[in-house]
Amino acid sequence: MYLLILPGALFFLIYRYVPMLGIVIAFQDYSPFLGFSGSEWVGLQHFRDIFSSAEIGRVLWNTLSLSMLQILFAFPAPIILALLLNEMRSELFKRFIQSIVYLPHFLSWVVVVGVFTIFLRGDGIVNDILKQVFGMNQSIGFLTNPDFFRPLIVLQVIWKEIGWGTIIFLAALAGVNPEIYEAASVDGANRWRRMWHITLPALRATIVIMLILRLGSVLDSGFEQIFLMLNSFNRDIGDVLDTYVYTKGVRQSDYSFATAVGLFKGVVGLVLVLGSNYIAKRMGEEGVY
Repeated sequence: MYLLILPGALFFLIYRYVPMLGIVIAFQDYSPFLGFSGSEWVGLQHFRDIFSSAEIGRVLWNTLSLSMLQILFAFPAPIILALLLNEMRSELFKRFIQSIVYLPHFLSWVVVVGVFTIFLRGDGIVNDILKQVFGMNQSIGFLTNPDFFRPLIVLQVIWKEIGWGTIIFLAALAGVNPEIYEAASVDGANRWRRMWHITLPALRATIVIMLILRLGSVLDSGFEQIFLMLNSFNRDIGDVLDTYVYTKGVRQSDYSFATAVGLFKGVVGLVLVLGSNYIAKRMGEEGVY
């Protein structure tokens, strides 16, 4: 049993815990030429810069806006799909739909953004249809209009992850005793009543746990997707903490400040997980731990 645990333990040790030693540069004016020991110690200066920077305020607002939209729309989407799949009578058709909606999860963000770009660009399929059906003279700038940036990000997340997200909810529903549904039908409960009083309560604990884990990554908007969707027209509204850290840390070589921002993200995520878990327990749910 210990040998089976060893690969996973080594993964977290090497790629999660050992890199945490580099957090020390968040408190230094780090220089690669001087190293950890030779770089000047500046204490909490970089964290003061975070809270005093107007640019950080804009980036933080963009990050929180995207995260809240994803929690409001992308988080419930797998739950709704799992409820719909659970109500299907044909097991064959249900498995066919599951296979179809699972597939986008295995596509990289490069492919997903590329597909959306082909469909939504000025001479793309969507604009061609709008011109032919509605007689529009000008193309709609889906990719250049900042107003479309956030809806497109949320739509891409839903399209890519909705099928994969249903797995854990369908697994939770598999543990519901079918006799409960039969007894409810005998008592005259229709499909809506059975879903409201049996299915949803069976999912409640799973929903709470998944929501707690989701809140822990509220400052993670997904670097690759955002980076691929950014352009000079939507950068003001689309630049998030992940892309900002990349710009400051990699392109501008400000390693210490970028590390401080990353540490700030981690601390906020930890506080949100602990807080939401505490609230869930106070409300009678099991929580994560």
